Amino acid sequence: MQTRFILIETSHAGNVGAAARALKVMGFDDLVLVAPRWPNVLRKEETIQRASGANDVLAKARVVDTLDEALDGVTHLCATAMTPRDFGPPTRSPREHFAELTKPGAPEQCVAFLFGSERFGMKNEDVYRCHVALSIPTNPQFGSLNLGSAIQVVAYDWRAALGGFPVQDAVPPTDKADAQQVAGMLTHWEQALTDIGFLDPAAPKKLMPRLNQLFNRADLSPEEIHILRGVAKAMIQGAGANKQVKR
Repeated sequence: MQTRFILIETSHAGNVGAAARALKVMGFDDLVLVAPRWPNVLRKEETIQRASGANDVLAKARVVDTLDEALDGVTHLCATAMTPRDFGPPTRSPREHFAELTKPGAPEQCVAFLFGSERFGMKNEDVYRCHVALSIPTNPQFGSLNLGSAIQVVAYDWRAALGGFPVQDAVPPTDKADAQQVAGMLTHWEQALTDIGFLDPAAPKKLMPRLNQLFNRADLSPEEIHILRGVAKAMIQGAGANKQVKR
């Protein structure tokens, strides 16, 4: 599926930058501005700052005079209009409609999403040209979304419908300690627990096997083994110091 985001008569430069950022994080880069308030909006400092690194999207974006120019090659047009019209295309939630567009056997299309100006929304004549009016399910008592936020929601739902991206681990995976490292650490702990009087070698019961199971469930890393051996070393040294004081 080809995807295009079209902003009509955008009045705030910051929203253009926010739109570029929203598109980039969802893997889209086709942005067209129809008659924006500032002809040089793509180069304005506020735009660049709000894009927050999505400069490649801004560099590729186009500014055109009419909606007809922006729709070149588009085969499926989605309005984003919250205000009900007397007639026009059906109103659906993004996820509901996207499921239809991407169901098995559905034809590949060039899909465009239209967003109206911040002050006036979408004009009726623009909505009437669309195949569907997308309505983001919001609080019925407060459904007003910032333009950048609305673009982000639609871009996210569309990307998810197309297959999405895998979740990236916030922390890189770590190596796991091997059985020999765990066994060495347990031997160290057995000595430490004996020295502090917690383990009676004459009657150990099942303390060490239970600790073995506990540490196995923890999937310890080599660094964590090192920490635990440091704790055991400190316990042994503390027990030795206490014996010397008593003498």
